[in-house]
Amino acid sequence: MDVRECRIWLPAFALLLGVCGTGAHAQTTGDIAARPLSLDDALRAAEAASEDVAIAEAGVERAHGQQYQARSQFLPQISGSASYTRTLRSQFQRLAGSSDTTTGPPNCNTFESRVDTTAPLPQRIRLLESSLGCASGGTSLGSFQSVGFGAANQYNLGLSVSQNIFTGGRITAQVRQANAARTGSEIALTSARAQVMLDVAQAYYDAVLADRLLNIAEATLTQAETTLSQTRLAKQVGNQPEFELLRARVTRDNQLPVVIQQRSARDLAYLNLKRLLKMPLDEKLSLTTNLDDTTSSPGTRLAALLSTPSDTSAAERSPVRQARQNVLAQRSAVAVARAERLPTITLSSAFGRVAFPTGFPSWDQFLTNWTVSASLQLPIFLGGAIRGDKMIAEANEREAEARLRQTTQLAAVDTRNAIAQLRAAEAQYAASSGTEDQASRAYDIAQLRYREGISTQTELSASRIQLQQARANRAQATRDLQVARLRVALIHDLPLSSGGLTAASAQAAIPTSSVQSPAGSLGTQGGAAQGQGLPGQPPIPGQGGTGAAGATVPLRDRGGVP
Repeated sequence: MDVRECRIWLPAFALLLGVCGTGAHAQTTGDIAARPLSLDDALRAAEAASEDVAIAEAGVERAHGQQYQARSQFLPQISGSASYTRTLRSQFQRLAGSSDTTTGPPNCNTFESRVDTTAPLPQRIRLLESSLGCASGGTSLGSFQSVGFGAANQYNLGLSVSQNIFTGGRITAQVRQANAARTGSEIALTSARAQVMLDVAQAYYDAVLADRLLNIAEATLTQAETTLSQTRLAKQVGNQPEFELLRARVTRDNQLPVVIQQRSARDLAYLNLKRLLKMPLDEKLSLTTNLDDTTSSPGTRLAALLSTPSDTSAAERSPVRQARQNVLAQRSAVAVARAERLPTITLSSAFGRVAFPTGFPSWDQFLTNWTVSASLQLPIFLGGAIRGDKMIAEANEREAEARLRQTTQLAAVDTRNAIAQLRAAEAQYAASSGTEDQASRAYDIAQLRYREGISTQTELSASRIQLQQARANRAQATRDLQVARLRVALIHDLPLSSGGLTAASAQAAIPTSSVQSPAGSLGTQGGAAQGQGLPGQPPIPGQGGTGAAGATVPLRDRGGVP
């Protein structure tokens, strides 16, 4: 390599080796102390840190509380009370005053001895007024105060009981509605956990695949460097022309951006995995589960799930079961609305102990109040409110039934789509079996032929591209197969893919795997002959993929198998 060539390519190598690091992700110095993370550990950590699971758990708790509220109406309602009242001024205080302020208060003890029926009328009127004064200031007022009239202190202890006797069936309907809501919330919790498991497993496999593709790109760069060194040496001894050296150099240079691109894709895949696990984004990870390693540990949660036969019945999918519970809840709401026209009968009783002492009371100073009552309430005219409630409830019931039929159809399509994607992934995985070994053997032969001078660099480049394509296709097929298997295993509890029938129709036109190069597909030999047939970055979760028609489709719409 001459001085001018060093001046041109030294910055590129510095960027590749200095900024991005040397070697694979698991072999860097910082990764020696990286945190090991298996797929099973990631699944457990994700479920504990998921906001969706926490929201679903709160929904279950809320529905449980609604069940308590509905059932409580069957039982008697008992409440106690205690109160103290201090009277500062009272209208009964006027009874303590005198009717004749000029003569002073009457002598109530000698009132009867002073009564003279033969006295003149004015005198007898004054005696009558004096008797009223005695009633106000004598012992009669104390008798009234003992039962509360004009008492300064009042203590009240109470106990009340009420029991619904007849409500027209509305309580029973409300209990059914609360039970349906509880069942639906539990289904939603199971669905949230299944979706978190699929998302984390897909992100984990994407990160492992990104590592594998980076290793392939770096191995291809090493091969291109070896070819360049051999060609430079052959040119120095006169066995190769300068044209072959230029071709080898261009091939090596074209591989540098691919390695950088794959390293960036790997970093993005790791960031997405850390985001799902709620881990610090700067923490380094070492993924210990390979793409082929899913059932090697029988005790793991994922191995147990994959070994259990999955229920692929569309009628028992979690969205269908939730829609079915919603129909039951809306039917119960209709029953509640209809019961509003019927009377309600309630039996109630109140027991109280009251005292009006001058100081702190003793128990024998308390008096008893005890009542029992029955009440009937019948709506006569409410301005159309009951009719409006009934119309709303019936409309909600029709909507819930329509959504149930729609969800059942979408679940059938989504289930068949998941099974079709699994079969396609299995076929692609079987087709890629052995291709990598054959391509590696072909590249070794082509490299030997090129060193001996009996083949051209074009043949060697084509063999290298085929080897790189075979390795990338094998890794992508393995990743697609694992995600498809997990999705079918979780299909019973997974929510429907977003987009409904439109997404399901689009999935049929989306290939399950396509390893792209910067210039196009690796299957295009025209790009491969020019050194452009190099594996590009895999789809990153959350960014979507490109379908056959060039339209971008979210990964969730593609059933989790980009």
